[in-house]
Parts: sequence; C-alpha cells; structure tokens
Amino acid sequence: MTDSWLDTPEHTGFGLDNLPYGVIVHDGRAPQVAIAIGEHALPLGAATEAGLFDGVVPDTGILGAPSLDRFLAAGPTAWQAVRDRATELLGDAGNAASVRPLLLELDAVSNPLPFTVADYVDFYSSRDHAENLGRMFRPDSAALLPNWTHLPIGYHGRAGTIVVSGTPITRPHGQRLPAPGAEPVFGPTTRLDIEAEVGFVIGVPTRLGQSVSVDEFADHVFGAVLVNDWSARDIQSWEYQPLGPFLGKSFATSVSPWIVPLRALNEARVAPPRQDPLPLPYLLGDHWGYDLSLRVDLNGTTVSRPPFAGLYWTPAQQLAHMTSNGASLRTGDLFASGTVSGPERAQRGSFIELTWNGAEPLRLDDGSTRGFLTDGDTVVLSGSAPGHGGTRIGFGAVTGTIQSK
Repeated sequence: MTDSWLDTPEHTGFGLDNLPYGVIVHDGRAPQVAIAIGEHALPLGAATEAGLFDGVVPDTGILGAPSLDRFLAAGPTAWQAVRDRATELLGDAGNAASVRPLLLELDAVSNPLPFTVADYVDFYSSRDHAENLGRMFRPDSAALLPNWTHLPIGYHGRAGTIVVSGTPITRPHGQRLPAPGAEPVFGPTTRLDIEAEVGFVIGVPTRLGQSVSVDEFADHVFGAVLVNDWSARDIQSWEYQPLGPFLGKSFATSVSPWIVPLRALNEARVAPPRQDPLPLPYLLGDHWGYDLSLRVDLNGTTVSRPPFAGLYWTPAQQLAHMTSNGASLRTGDLFASGTVSGPERAQRGSFIELTWNGAEPLRLDDGSTRGFLTDGDTVVLSGSAPGHGGTRIGFGAVTGTIQSK
C-alpha cells in the first residue's frame, strides 16, 4: 500500500511508505508521540484514547507517552505492529472519519527532541572526507592513516548537547592558536563548521559484555535521523592530539525532529562498498549501505549534495565495532556516520572541505563569500531516499542559525 486517503504532497517526503515518528506540542498541551503523514501529524496518544490502537501492542501507554523512549525500548515486534496499524488507518479510506478529526497540521505544532539521548558516538566513515582532510593536513604523508581501512574510526560525543532542529547554535569559545608558533588564546572560534551526517537511533538495549553482530543491526536500531555535527575547527586542531575531538565538537549537535523507521528505508538499501583489505570476521555479515541523498544549504544557497551510498563503513559495521569490546547499548543511544562526502567538490559535507580550509571561499547567491560560518548564518541540512514505486522518503530538515555568545 503506497497511497493514503489523505493528501500527502510529494515535497514533504512524508508519504504512507515513510510514517516517521516524532514528538509534537500543540496549543500548549503536554508533548505526545506522533506520526507524520504529508503536512499533518497523527498524535498517537489521542488515537489510542479513541481506541484506534486497541490490541496492537500489550502496553498502549507507550503510545501516549511524552517521548519515544518507551516505544523505542519495546522492540521490533511492537515497532512493526504499530507501523502496520498506522498504515491501515491512513491507507484505508474507511478509517478517514475516525482519523481525520485527530490530525494536526505540522505548521501548527512544535517539535521537541523526540527521545532521551543516552550516549552519542560519531564515526569517521566517509573515505572521501578522510582523504580530503589527510591531504589537507598531512600533504607529505599518506592521506589515510594505517588503521582507517581496518576499522570504523569514531569518538564519544556529549549526549547532553544533542539539540533538535531549529535550536540556535551559540558560537563556542575555547583555546586556539591564532597563528603557527604563537601562544594559545581563549575566545570565540573563527572557524565554525558543519558536518552533514546521518544518525541511527538505538531502541533495544544490550547488557554490559554483550556484542552486537553485523547481522543483528535491525534487531536494535529503530530508525535514522539527519545530523549536523557542528565543529569549531580551530579549537579542534589545537586540542585533538593525542586523544581526539573534545570541546571543538561537544558544544552542539543538531538532529532532525522525525525519526524515519528502518523499515521505511528498505527500498534504499544498496550493496556495501568494496572494502580492501577484507575486514576482520567480526565486521563481516549480512549488511548494506543506504542510497540517501543529502543537501546542504547556507543562507538559501545550495552548496553541497553529499551521497551517503558511498560510505566506506556501513551502519551495521559501525554498530558491530562500537559494541565489539562489550560496551552496552542503551535505549536512546545515537551513533552518527561522520561527515558524508563524495568524490566531487560539490559533494563535500563540510565547509573545511568545500573551501579547502578557507583558502577557496564559497560564493553564495547573494554575492557574499564564506570560508567558515559567520554570526547570523543559517544552515539547512535535508535529505531523502528512494521509496516504493518511485516515491521519496523524506527526513525533514535540520536547521541551525549561528548566534554570538
């Protein structure tokens, strides 16, 4: 079933094959879990009170909760049962009279962060991105460090600074070197950047000491969001040796307000890239990439279209590596792909690459130029994936505007 009795404009990407989950606030009332359909949201708490989900899951309270936390933890059987019932309610015109009075226009609701972020891990899985930075900062050495093709490189971020789309981004302060050989200074970053990424939300937890295999990816991952991992490049470059990213990353990471269920991305699956050398056995199994098309807009100018399908390490391999030492998963864990970049300049997912560390500024449609972000700039990250029968699965946008401290 691909058509809804409700009008679902193609530009929304929220058709019947998608049905992403989020949390809405309407008219000052308490937050409640909802499904997006076209230009509307179906609040699941209200739908449950109306008896529309009776018998679908043992505990209908998970649908009336103020966040997705309990639903995420319920696992794949509950996820599928609710999705099947929502598809029936919104696809069968016989349900229109019961459902239509509950619908709210998306323009009339606000979207808080839809789940409690337990932990946050960010990877570095785009070969084009890694090679660009290697050529930039290690011009006399190999673009990739020796370990890069053997394991998914990543770092632990700060869960408390994950923010929902639309949250203003305050320019961070930190230590940086104003010039090579100079003494460090403290102040606002002068090289504020973005990273266009895709994130995956964990539903089913694991116990400490348990590893998740590549084949078990869909048993634990609920769905996907878009991620903008804001980065202060000058703070980062001074602090990251020898332990990696810290304050240059942890001031804010923005995510889209709607979680696209993994099931909605079935048509977007593509064969994983050829990996040479062959990864160790714990990174092998039944896994795939995703043909997601991303877009980065700065102040209304499209500056990049990064292709997620070319990611070297797949999401299932990232999850397997993340848990290979027995690190436990918690409901609400978020892990992101790292910057998505392609082989062409117009496919680079960060300004440090697009401007080659500021040496080749971008020219925007209004005639202005940018090396890195200035106060007042607005960045919009959007994305879509192929759906059934030529439809497009939308993610909703991740928007952030830079403001001074």
